[in-house]
Amino acid sequence: MSNDDADDAVFKALGHRVRRRILDCLKTESRTTGMLCDLFPDIDRCTVMQHLRVLEEAGLVVAEKRGRERWNHLDALPVHAIHERWIGPYAAYATSMLNRLKQRTEEGVS
Repeated sequence: MSNDDADDAVFKALGHRVRRRILDCLKTESRTTGMLCDLFPDIDRCTVMQHLRVLEEAGLVVAEKRGRERWNHLDALPVHAIHERWIGPYAAYATSMLNRLKQRTEEGVS
């Protein structure tokens, strides 16, 4: 999978609020699929598993089979890669633009 394809998969996975909520739950601790289903009583088990599949395909969740249980673990590395590639540089650019605006404003006031 190319970097662009991997980024697309991560953005797709993060594009749905239920998947973001699942990641929030996994941020604090790993959980079984059953535990996750219990946290989302308004969604049926099949739908939760479909969301988990999208998260797995994006590399955001790693599933581990232990006996009859399936434990889901957060892998934050893809989010970090998105931050490094997109968020960090754009935030730095925005800060730079605001600093220039501030300097120009202060120069005009003096």
